[in-house]
Amino acid sequence: MTASLIAGLSGVMLSEDERSFYRDVQPAGLILFRRNIFDRAQFARLIDETRDAVGREDFLILIDQEGGRVQRLRPPIARTLPSAAAFADVYAEDPELAKESAFAVARLTAEELRNYGITMNCAPVADLAIAGAHEIISDRAYGTSVPQVVALARAVAEGYLAGGVVPVVKHIPGHGRATADSHFGLPIIPTRHSKLSETDFAPFKALADLPAAMTAHVVYSAIDADNPASTSDIVTRDVIRGEIGFDNLLMSDDLSMKALNGPMRARAEAVIAAGSDIALHCNGDLAEMRAAAEGVPPLAGRAAEEFAAAFACIGRSEPYDKGRALQLLAGVLGAQTPIV
Repeated sequence: MTASLIAGLSGVMLSEDERSFYRDVQPAGLILFRRNIFDRAQFARLIDETRDAVGREDFLILIDQEGGRVQRLRPPIARTLPSAAAFADVYAEDPELAKESAFAVARLTAEELRNYGITMNCAPVADLAIAGAHEIISDRAYGTSVPQVVALARAVAEGYLAGGVVPVVKHIPGHGRATADSHFGLPIIPTRHSKLSETDFAPFKALADLPAAMTAHVVYSAIDADNPASTSDIVTRDVIRGEIGFDNLLMSDDLSMKALNGPMRARAEAVIAAGSDIALHCNGDLAEMRAAAEGVPPLAGRAAEEFAAAFACIGRSEPYDKGRALQLLAGVLGAQTPIV
C-alpha cells in the first residue's frame, strides 16, 4: 500500500539502498532539489529510475519551482523565472497584465516540468509580505494585500493546472508574519486570532478549493501556544479545515527543518496525528527517511480520496499561446528589481 510520505534522494544517482527504500516503502511521492540535478539526461534518468523502483502509476514527482530565490531547475536546463515580487510590481501598474503574466509563466513552467515527468509543484506561495517579518518570505510573496495575493496566486495555480501540474499552495495558514526562518528555528507569532483571520489566513480561505496545500512550521500562540501549525490538531481542525475550509490534500512542510524537534519518527507521527494527510521529508538522509516511514500509516480513507483527487489533475494540457507567454515572461523579468 501507498505510504503517507513524500521523500527525497541524496544525490544525482539512485543508490541501491534508495531503490530498495522506494520499492519497499512505496511512498506517495518523490521531491527533488538542486543536489539531484546535474544535467538534463541525468535528471530525467533519475526520475525514471525512481518511478520504476516504485512501480505504481499514482506516484507524485514534486519540486519547488516558485521562481526567484526558490527555483530548483535553472539554466541551462530550465528557464529563469521571476520572483513573486516581480509580479507584484507589475500588478501595481496593471493588475490585469500581472494576472495574465502570472498565468502564462505558470503555464510555461508546467510544460517544462511535465517534460521531465514532474507532476506537482510546491507553489504558489499565498503568504502575505509583512513589514518587519523575517526575509524568508519577503519577495516570495505576491504582495501585502489579501486581494492582490489571492488574484496572483490564483492565476499561478490555474496556470499550473492548465498544464497538468498540481499546485501546492503554501504555507497554510500563513507564514508571512514569522520573525524567524523555520528552516533553522521555530517562529512564534503572537498576533491575535481575529487579526490573523483578517490578514494571514484570508488568502488561504479564498484559495481553499485548490487541490493541495502545505502547512507551516509556525506557532500561532493565540490559538495553540504549544505546537506549530503543522503538528497542532487545534490549528489543523479549527483553522485549516474549519475556518479556512480547506478540505483537499494536506501535506506537512519538511520534517527535517529545525523548527521541529524530537526523533524523526515522532515528527512524522505528529504531523499525521495533527491532521495532515502526508508527511514530507526532504533532505535525502536515508536513515531519517526510514524513520519517517515508520511513523506514517498507509494512505487510506479520506486521505486516499484527497490524494486521488489531486492526482486526477495531472496530465491535462489545455492549449495556449506559447509565443505570447514567452513575451510576458520576458516583460516581467525585464521589470524585476535586480538582487544586490
